[in-house]
Amino acid sequence: MKKENLFFITIIILGLCLSGCTTKENLNPRFSKSFYKDGKFQSQFDSKAGTTLEFFSAMWSLFTDNSISKVPNKGTVPIIKLSTNDIVNLKDNSVIRLGHSTLLLKIDNRLILTDPVFSKRVSPVSFFGPKRFHESPISIEELPHIDAVVISHNHYDHLDKDAIKKLKDKVDTFYTTLGIKNILVTFGVESSKIVELDWWESKEDKSLTFVATPAQHFSGRGLFDKNRTLWSSWVIKGENTNIYFGADSGYFEGFKQIGQKYGPFDMTFLEAGAYNRLWKSIHMMPEESVQAHIDLQGKIMFPVHNGTFKLSIHDWDEPYKRVLKAAKEKNIQITHPKMGETISIVDFQKTEIWW
Repeated sequence: MKKENLFFITIIILGLCLSGCTTKENLNPRFSKSFYKDGKFQSQFDSKAGTTLEFFSAMWSLFTDNSISKVPNKGTVPIIKLSTNDIVNLKDNSVIRLGHSTLLLKIDNRLILTDPVFSKRVSPVSFFGPKRFHESPISIEELPHIDAVVISHNHYDHLDKDAIKKLKDKVDTFYTTLGIKNILVTFGVESSKIVELDWWESKEDKSLTFVATPAQHFSGRGLFDKNRTLWSSWVIKGENTNIYFGADSGYFEGFKQIGQKYGPFDMTFLEAGAYNRLWKSIHMMPEESVQAHIDLQGKIMFPVHNGTFKLSIHDWDEPYKRVLKAAKEKNIQITHPKMGETISIVDFQKTEIWW
């Protein structure tokens, strides 16, 4: 089958699948505080970010590009398997990458999970869509009690329905942005467990402070709910630890604003993967990720959003090579732990070039 035909078939299938996965418009009066107009959140930094034209350009590129992008063979991505006891005994101020943008952090002796994605595919259906390169180092069933889950936005590679359903009874609090509460409730999460924030809003939770901060991206789980919910990055501040979780974003002036307001950061978790010149307004190029780290006043850079799914046409290991080169040129401390490897958030650890 020609790639062009596959492209149109894919769009039709996605349309049929996603039409049943839309988000109901939320009439919450709090939405008026944000950049919300005509039932949608608006990008205040770049009007082109996440446009319909950009989406179809991206899809066309994925299905018609003639270059052969490399994906890892089975077993190429090394995994360090974890047990429940490993997590229970995790040292404070540590982080473990479980895959893509899923991180398990321990700050002030509390466990925090970011954008938990454990499914084999990031898609509304189990038989279609980007498939994992590797297993998760630990299953949800093996995870101990989790103090907080942070969700940046509602795209399938960041909000995993099956994962949320399995996690909901072992998590104290879900932190997310405007509009996503309704989705989590439909997944079975108790409303009382969900804290929904606008950009620049914060919530104190014992010694921790969670802040929803801007990002240049977009949202949507279907063809008819684009930008009905807010997208964000996150600051998580403990008594003596301060981290930035960037989630998905194009490079924008907001990084400097966040750095000035909440920096410096002990560690920044910034995307370096799934990029393309056609959609750079919503996904940074690796060199831009390094500049974002500088803007944020970060100490240690930890690139994410790579090594787990094929979401663009670049080779799977290209992001690692490009971001490492750019970081060295800027004299940035950068860490690339294996999936399941434990590292310190506050003390720089040089990691192996494993790819």
